[in-house]
Amino acid sequence: MKDKLALTGNEAVAHAMRQINPDVVAAYPITPQTEIVMAFSQFVADGVVDTETIPVESEHSAMSACVGASASGARTMTATCSQGLALMWEIVYIASSLRLPIVMPVVNRALSAPINIHCDHSDSMGARDSGWIQMYCESGQEAYESTLLAVRIAEDENILLPVMVCLDGFITSHAVERIELLEDKVVKGWIGEKKTRYSLLDVDNAVTYGPLDLQDYYFEHKRQEAEAMRKAYSVIPGIVNKFQKIIGKKYDYLEKYKMDGANLAVLALGSTCGTAKTTVDRLRAKGIKAGMVKLRFFRPFPAKELVDALSKAKAVAILDRSDTFSNRGGPAFNEIRSAFYEKKDKPFVVNYIYGLGGRDINVEDIEKVYTDLGKILKQKKVGTLVNYLGVRE
Repeated sequence: MKDKLALTGNEAVAHAMRQINPDVVAAYPITPQTEIVMAFSQFVADGVVDTETIPVESEHSAMSACVGASASGARTMTATCSQGLALMWEIVYIASSLRLPIVMPVVNRALSAPINIHCDHSDSMGARDSGWIQMYCESGQEAYESTLLAVRIAEDENILLPVMVCLDGFITSHAVERIELLEDKVVKGWIGEKKTRYSLLDVDNAVTYGPLDLQDYYFEHKRQEAEAMRKAYSVIPGIVNKFQKIIGKKYDYLEKYKMDGANLAVLALGSTCGTAKTTVDRLRAKGIKAGMVKLRFFRPFPAKELVDALSKAKAVAILDRSDTFSNRGGPAFNEIRSAFYEKKDKPFVVNYIYGLGGRDINVEDIEKVYTDLGKILKQKKVGTLVNYLGVRE
């Protein structure tokens, strides 16, 4: 039996953390993430969990404390967003380089300036090359389940990389949904006991974390980190298959929606996927062969799966909720377009940057994207490669 509760996305993540019962949570409040750690702190105060919570003076300190706790062998979690993630920057790279399986929900929020507290993906996408695995969630239900999945992924002995679980600020984090929670004992069985091969507290088998590492060995250690991400790509499907037996759904690298026979396709991440699905339904009802793909894992980047999913379409739009400011489009667009490089028979691929600073994207906006794709298909060429959707000119 599953409990069904009306919860915000943040509360759903806090319940996942309650069921995980990590050894240590070090965090600092920042909108719109604050509610996660606030709700979890109430579980701690009520004695529901026995987690050691560390209220620190900044996000930099939060990740520093997490690094120390994880290196000691503790199951460790935190949560942040936006400027908080940016302030962690130095230590975020250290956490992955030291192969520490920290799990961190990131409630996506725009980076300043100007000051903005609403959703876009500039924070987590800015950290896309930091060595962290990244999952993007469409709903509060996915945020809950992804948090449970992330622990097993991070702690797998063939991976040992930290994981970000990304959910859209306010859109997902504060919207109330009916969330189905697994039984506590089921989650406990799924999570299992934390196993640590190398611990700072194991004085009989002393290890060193973070020594000076110059040109003699630094390159080899970074190569090992890259290899860990490659292994993650091959190991994650097996973990997902085990998780499917518990929750009844499969968390593949991506999800295809009505892609059979689709000539026109859109790819998106996060909450926008729900809006895109509604758009596809409307267009299909009009006889338009539309489909969409939801990218769930951005790291490790599933290039083969993306090419296989999108290659049967004739025109594809990649929706990015952040910009690289490279004059070549958003991060998802650049990587997906690169993935198609060696494919001879490829669709037209175009980029739409949208929703920066929390600007709404609605069905009519996405319908316009499909209309533009139809024109591209008719003209047999891409006009403007990088488009800004819903912005005042």
